[in-house]
Amino acid sequence: MNEFEPIGVIDIGSNSVRLVVYEGAVRSPTPLFNEKVLCGLGRSVASTGSLGGEAVDRAIAALTRFKAIARVLGVKNLKAIATAAVREAKNGRDFIQRGEKAAGCAIEVLTGEKEAKLAAQGIMMGFVDADGIAGDLGGGSLELIDLSFEKLKEAATLPLGGLRLIDLTGNKLEKGLDIIDEMIASLPWVKQGVGRTFYAVGGTWRAVAKMHMEATNYPLRVMHGYKLSCRDAQDFCESIRKSKKPNELPGMMHIARARREVVPFGALVLERLLRQMQPRQVIFSVYGIREGYIYGLLSAQERRRDPLLSFCEDYATLRSRSVPHAHELCRWTDQIFELPELEETQDERRLRHAACLLSDVGWRAHPDYRGEQSLSTIVQAGLGGVDHAGRIFLALAVFHRHDTSEQSSDALAEQLRSLVGRRVQRRARIIGSAIRTAHMLSIGMPGVIDETTLKYENGKLVLIIPKAYAGLDGERLRRRFEGLAALLDKKPEVRITR
Repeated sequence: MNEFEPIGVIDIGSNSVRLVVYEGAVRSPTPLFNEKVLCGLGRSVASTGSLGGEAVDRAIAALTRFKAIARVLGVKNLKAIATAAVREAKNGRDFIQRGEKAAGCAIEVLTGEKEAKLAAQGIMMGFVDADGIAGDLGGGSLELIDLSFEKLKEAATLPLGGLRLIDLTGNKLEKGLDIIDEMIASLPWVKQGVGRTFYAVGGTWRAVAKMHMEATNYPLRVMHGYKLSCRDAQDFCESIRKSKKPNELPGMMHIARARREVVPFGALVLERLLRQMQPRQVIFSVYGIREGYIYGLLSAQERRRDPLLSFCEDYATLRSRSVPHAHELCRWTDQIFELPELEETQDERRLRHAACLLSDVGWRAHPDYRGEQSLSTIVQAGLGGVDHAGRIFLALAVFHRHDTSEQSSDALAEQLRSLVGRRVQRRARIIGSAIRTAHMLSIGMPGVIDETTLKYENGKLVLIIPKAYAGLDGERLRRRFEGLAALLDKKPEVRITR
């Protein structure tokens, strides 16, 4: 299989049936197409043991459409997987036979163990050095798996999906408390999550995150990497459980109607899980078993690539004038951060390099709007391997590459600044100013700034330009260089070597 050939994954879940077509088996895959149908296959499995007839018909209709979509998109590699509802239903085998004919491909019914493993691989796809417990909540089951970097440890499947709980409790939320607590308590290893990270996967938990964003007037609506403390997440889930009118809660009306009924049960499962696990934080992930399947196709070398830098390089290839120049910016700005007071962590360094790779993606916009368009594009981009603080840093750094004002009139920029500390803001301004200076020197083309040198000398920031490029020196370059030196509390000096 060519790594750049489109790959389609059909995920037949207990609540939704979804097709995602990715551009290829790469470290940071971009969806070319994404469609879901909320069929509710698992709605009655707990009480009747069977998939409901109407739900099956809707799922078959969806699979028929997905087959046609895959053909139109030229998808040669189409994979279908089914989870808890189909796995446990008495008529699951009959559904598979109909489903394979409709989809035009084999359907693999995942075991609970395989489902948990794919969920963990999805976390590995979306995060760097993931360490904690991942939970994937579907309509029929909850998969939990302890992962530490690339090692998978204990795993379990619990029948705690939202639709199953509705079925078991007769849609009575309070009846679910003892059921959930007892099942979670049956897994003593869950307490190994104390003080670590809990990675929340699944559409219902993403809906909870969306509601929290709405309730707190959070300026972003990107789910991946959204982070809450254990206490904040627990308290918010408890407030959903205790609400007498959950459909009137902030953000609920923005959630698909067919999913709203399971949100209170999903919040309940998360609340009770956090009570027993006591992690340090909850991070929401849009990467799950579908991305985990793609991760399983990658070579060992591709898996080792940084998902953030991989995405940024691919994005720069599509949107910027010169990827080689972006890599030169990474090396050129390395020189600025040699000062002890500017010492970077490893993560800060990779974020700086990511900012350099993204620095020219807004070049086609009108000059007056490049800053705000770049800001909006980056802050909402499908980035992996980065949390929201890192995403905001990247957006602000590229914003400042175009906009140098101390107090910007851009409302989103001001909102984003309020979410990060002064260190992050200062670094973003320094990097933005450095990139701005470099572009004035190189005109955005490779082969120039690599021939120049930046160094610190007796309280000065010195830019050394070889004689061959002396003609690029001038008033505008010096004005931008002076701005960079000022941010570093240094005096500027430009030298032309002979």
